[in-house]
Amino acid sequence: MKLKMIIRKAEEGGFWAEIPSIPGCVTQGETFEELLKNIYEAAEGCLST
Repeated sequence: MKLKMIIRKAEEGGFWAEIPSIPGCVTQGETFEELLKNIYEAAEGCLST
């Protein structure tokens, strides 16, 4: 399954991301690598409920 992610730099540092097609699927990370890990976990959690 392919999902579109929107990734932005956070004003306070780090990054945040959302998946618009999954309401409420938002996460953040201090590094880009941490953000990617977190967004995959968030998507999995949102889709499993």
